Amino acid sequence: MKSISRNRAPPLGLALLLSLAVSWASVVGAQAQWLEPATTPMAQRNALSLVLNQVSWCQNSTRTTSSYVGGAGYGLLAQEFQAVRDQYTALKATLTAQQLVSGTNQLAELDAGLDIIQQAFTDYRTQVASGQSSDTALADMCQVTNEALGVWAQKLKQVCRQLRVGW
Repeated sequence: MKSISRNRAPPLGLALLLSLAVSWASVVGAQAQWLEPATTPMAQRNALSLVLNQVSWCQNSTRTTSSYVGGAGYGLLAQEFQAVRDQYTALKATLTAQQLVSGTNQLAELDAGLDIIQQAFTDYRTQVASGQSSDTALADMCQVTNEALGVWAQKLKQVCRQLRVGW
């Protein structure tokens, strides 16, 4: 009889451990849902406003950086553009799971748009490296960046309306 009870002891112990593990996983899973940050329409409106303000500041920089000399304008504009990216990332963090799912393609297009605008900075460095005047290359980059950000901001507003961001 001892051999029979010894053979059953490990499977019963394993079954107990397994049931505890499953129970613990369900508790942890439930807690994870409680810890998910809640987003509010106000948080979304504020985040969208911050993105659009940052776009305006960046566009303003494109109009004033041409007066900077020695590459300082490039650095300022690169910093302003990075701030646009950061604010846009913060906006996406306020979106609900449903908004993220329904707007997956549109948000990917907005991300791609920022990547395309970023290319203007690479083009500037290429132009300067190939011997073009840094002032001329900066003026070109500022014009392209200003216009592209305007188009990008309009697309952002359209996508946010469709996803009912801030409603």
